[in-house]
Amino acid sequence: MEYIINHNPERHRFITEVENHTAYVEYHLHDGSLDILHTIVPPPIEGRGVASALVKKAYEYAVEQGLTPKATCSYAVKWLERHPEIK
Repeated sequence: MEYIINHNPERHRFITEVENHTAYVEYHLHDGSLDILHTIVPPPIEGRGVASALVKKAYEYAVEQGLTPKATCSYAVKWLERHPEIK
């Protein structure tokens, strides 16, 4: 499924709404990198690829901006391991 994901640079988040639930990744910019700190997906919409879509969008943005993708969030760490082409 494809999700509409919006970037809120003021809050350092990529956000989507699914069935009236808000899911997001929160990131930090530091020394030329975009570090995903948290991936939040409410339980009613888990297991649908929402987290993956959010992380992918954030890292695509990072690459477009010339930033290095990094991950503090455990989900994002595993996502980067499964997608070495992003590094």
